[in-house]
Amino acid sequence: MRNLLLFLLVSSISLSCSGCAVALVGAGAASTVAYVKGDFESVEPFSVDEVFMACKSALSDLGIARISDKKDALSAQITARDASDKKVSMRIKYLTDTSSKLSIRISVFGDESKSRTIYLRIREHLNKES
Repeated sequence: MRNLLLFLLVSSISLSCSGCAVALVGAGAASTVAYVKGDFESVEPFSVDEVFMACKSALSDLGIARISDKKDALSAQITARDASDKKVSMRIKYLTDTSSKLSIRISVFGDESKSRTIYLRIREHLNKES
């Protein structure tokens, strides 16, 4: 009972603080997500290739125009522009063969709401693949 109360206390504190990590669970896979200094960051239980393809699909779904793509075995970067001509930057870094770190940044200062919308669309594509 004491552990449960401690867990609930820690959970409620982390949800009420801006920039704190929040665990999202979907289709049996968990991701750790945080919005820190304008970057929406997550650790995904998917390879760089899988996240890269999901990012491209999500941008296409949302009508966000891709400007450039760069990818190798250890990282990937996508640069795009939204309808307001704001720059959308996505970086994917290799962690292991089955996990990677995703970072989304909108414009110079970031936009948490728009980043979260893009992220949720990416997760939809990742969940379809798994």
